[in-house]
Amino acid sequence: MKSRDTLIRLKRFQAEEKRRRVAQIEAMIAEFGRMAADLDREIALEEQRSGISDMSHFAYSTYARAARGRRDNLKQSSEDLRPQLEEAKARHAEALEELGKAQSLDGREKGDRLEPLRERVDMDMIGLGASRP
Repeated sequence: MKSRDTLIRLKRFQAEEKRRRVAQIEAMIAEFGRMAADLDREIALEEQRSGISDMSHFAYSTYARAARGRRDNLKQSSEDLRPQLEEAKARHAEALEELGKAQSLDGREKGDRLEPLRERVDMDMIGLGASRP
């Protein structure tokens, strides 16, 4: 019984760890998106301030050019995280499945131990019913 409880606790811990990893990657993607949106606004403001929005123009703002580079890097990083997110979600689903299997085994084992007791109670009830007039 102790080993079964230990196994269930281990599986529960593993599933929780996988869930945390999924949440962490999702948070990183969301944060990169917010940062890229902030950079988009800054780029638009800088282009409006300078009056030049053509990147090939010789007087294009160096700040806007650098901000575009940072924004593009953030978007690329976010896209690079998406396959990792899908893999983490798949691993989390597998961990939940393993936890469910361990819990069902534990429930079945407990049910098996209770079955002889149930039979004894049933027999006692039958015996009580037969002895009554």
